[in-house]
Amino acid sequence: MNNVKQIHSFGQSIWLDFIDRAIINNGKLKSLIDVDGVRGVTSNPAIFEKAITSSSDYDADIRALSGSASTTEELFFGLAVKDIQAAADLFKGVHAEDKMDGYVSLEVSPFLALDTEGTFEQAKKLWKQVDRKNVMIKIPGTQPGLSAIRQSIAQGININVTLLFGLERYRAVTEAYIAGLEDHLAAGHSIGHISSVASFFLSRIDVIVDPLLDQKGLGELKGEVAIASAKKAYEIYKEVFSGPRWEKLAAAGAQPQRLLWASTSSKNPAFKDTKYVEALIGPDTVDTVPLETIEAFRDHGIAANTLEPGLDTATEILNRVKAAGINMDEITQTLEDEGIDKFNKPFEKLLKSIEDQQEKVK
Repeated sequence: MNNVKQIHSFGQSIWLDFIDRAIINNGKLKSLIDVDGVRGVTSNPAIFEKAITSSSDYDADIRALSGSASTTEELFFGLAVKDIQAAADLFKGVHAEDKMDGYVSLEVSPFLALDTEGTFEQAKKLWKQVDRKNVMIKIPGTQPGLSAIRQSIAQGININVTLLFGLERYRAVTEAYIAGLEDHLAAGHSIGHISSVASFFLSRIDVIVDPLLDQKGLGELKGEVAIASAKKAYEIYKEVFSGPRWEKLAAAGAQPQRLLWASTSSKNPAFKDTKYVEALIGPDTVDTVPLETIEAFRDHGIAANTLEPGLDTATEILNRVKAAGINMDEITQTLEDEGIDKFNKPFEKLLKSIEDQQEKVK
């Protein structure tokens, strides 16, 4: 069996962490669905910046939308929505087969990461614009984002919570999801159609922690803290999505908010390029993977049930890190702040590029 496809036999779905118009139109995305069993797509501002600035595929739409869009940001979302709709249509069959999969994610403006009301209003607008059952609107899991997540779920909108690094914030996100479902149910609506994932970012944790481990004489733990954190997050997932409160929602048709592993390409060349994918394969999870990592896994990846074994070791690793004086709460907050900046900058660059393109195609 194809190595990538084999991952699904362990209960994990592989989503592609990339989108552009070319892979939709040239059949590449359809091939990834058929050959590799890819079951969804995620996008972000950096991905769209690369797609739009490196191709002339969008020039005609930029020209067409220039007259009606009141802002450059509105024009961008016009371009993005068209790609998201086309990709979602390609995944209709996957979604029909399994309502937990077949989703394509579109992120709200990164400029709204700390704006609760602005995020909620844009989530509603994008949800209506895309108009596909198998879309998820991405909302950052910042402190202000938590209320927007709850409000969006309460409106029946599928949400991909992004930029999660810390365990306590992840727990707060699960609370926002469950409370949103309860709100929607209390308003007299069915909840079986609502789907959500919580995107826990991995390799960026090790990028910032590994040099500190060297300083503390814990070099043997390099490349292991992110994986340990993910395993502990899965422990929280199993705890939260069980018990009387959840069982009441499940009886009404609720789907659990699956954990999604993000930032799964290895940033350290000393690590195997499939390291993070191989380490966290397990039931009821999603891994969103860049195209080059999918290709690497297809070539030499090893699929096995690796997520649940080694929980005691994960706990021990995080305890040793804490005992060494490394404050993971501070680190994960720094990563969240940097993550917002990492999306803001390409989004600013993207908007400037669209403005430049508008001038060229007039």
